[in-house]
Amino acid sequence: MRIVICGFISLDGVVQAPGGPDEDRDGGFAHGGWTQPYFDPEVVGGAFDAAMKNATTLLYGRRTWQNMAAAWSQQAGDPFADKLNALPKYVVSDSLDEKDMTWNTSLIRNAEAAERIRGLRETGDGDAILMGSPTLARTLIEEGLFDELILISMPVILGGGKSIFPAEGTKHALEHVSTVTSPTGVNVCVYRRAQG
Repeated sequence: MRIVICGFISLDGVVQAPGGPDEDRDGGFAHGGWTQPYFDPEVVGGAFDAAMKNATTLLYGRRTWQNMAAAWSQQAGDPFADKLNALPKYVVSDSLDEKDMTWNTSLIRNAEAAERIRGLRETGDGDAILMGSPTLARTLIEEGLFDELILISMPVILGGGKSIFPAEGTKHALEHVSTVTSPTGVNVCVYRRAQG
């Protein structure tokens, strides 16, 4: 199974709260919803459709899982929503319990995340897609547990906030696969882990 990390990112590497003002105010972050002026249904929406094409599993951190479940679990009749709702999901959290698991989701504890996701990668097929979830994305990058990055780069600088990139000096060589630019100035950049 390939692990694909897909998400919105500012020009200064911030991924926090792209969807709305109250999505994630940690650290006093005041720019929630920063992607809205640049969203283009064809290019940006198409990036998520393309990422989901070979998806067999979805991975989330707690906050993103809760936001996605609230936004999508009751939607039906849209091909993207139907696929999102049907796929098995894993959420990494120490604050949720088994009784909280809905939306076709299994719980993974933080201490087990790398080992459990490594097991999925070695035994599964298709793609496991991680959307948002900066803490989990950073862990996977630190551990080298990713095969592809789809970075939806918005033409904005936010001046601080959460990042998916480790600060511990870990190096991963990447191969550029493609870049598509939307009329709103968004670059959808696809990178794969370099071989060797």
